[in-house]
Amino acid sequence: MPEIAEVETVRNTLKNKILNKVIKDVKILYPKIIENNQDEFISKIKNQKINDINRVGKWLLFILDDYALLSHLRMEGKYFIKNINQPIEKHEHVIFTFTDNTDLRYHDTRKFGRMILIDKDKIYDTEEIKKQGFEPNDKRLTKEYLLAKIHNKKIPIKTLLLDQSIISGLGNIYANEVLYASRINPLRLGETITLEECQKIIDNANNIIKKAIEMGGTTIKSYTSSLGVTGRFQQYLQVHKRENEPCLNCHTKILNIKVNGRSTYYCPNCQK
Repeated sequence: MPEIAEVETVRNTLKNKILNKVIKDVKILYPKIIENNQDEFISKIKNQKINDINRVGKWLLFILDDYALLSHLRMEGKYFIKNINQPIEKHEHVIFTFTDNTDLRYHDTRKFGRMILIDKDKIYDTEEIKKQGFEPNDKRLTKEYLLAKIHNKKIPIKTLLLDQSIISGLGNIYANEVLYASRINPLRLGETITLEECQKIIDNANNIIKKAIEMGGTTIKSYTSSLGVTGRFQQYLQVHKRENEPCLNCHTKILNIKVNGRSTYYCPNCQK
């Protein structure tokens, strides 16, 4: 699943390729991806120019003349830029055609992605954006804030880190990496995490995400180079996908367990 670093990489790449292009037409081949009425979506977005592309958590925000297009890639969503004459591939579900006869095609094998067209001045009034917590590099993400969010939770800290209303943008890969770097067992309940450990989580989340963005994200099965950018952060992973390999710190075998249905990698010695 694309996480904050991968979505930021997609945002930056798209900004270099489609900014100031004007949408001439739209084809919706799988209507369930669009949250709006299909006909209204098409009529409103035609002739709109892409003026900017922002991001909040894992949401991409395409800023148009009068509207904003919110796009969530979910598990395996990707964008491709193609010539209009290229054949439409099996999993290309929404196609935006620009006036320069190029397409921006949304490709999604599992069809979980979502798009919502809203008035430009109402972006931060939408529930999808309002419920996002602070991002790892946000100065408002303090140890006191995090402790207040988790101190009474009888829920594993791994699950809490995946809650986008607490910290926005962290997904399974980076939650595993943050907990390993913080030497915190993923099964520990939120109520047991100390103020000092909250600071460790914040510092490590910020450092890991910053490095991941610099590396173009992590290229794995569900996130690949759909726009000519290859993620390289997988070379720096300390624990994720390293089941039965020696811990880089103590050489104990890395374990893989399920926490709330998510694959969770950790060192049983360093993360007691």
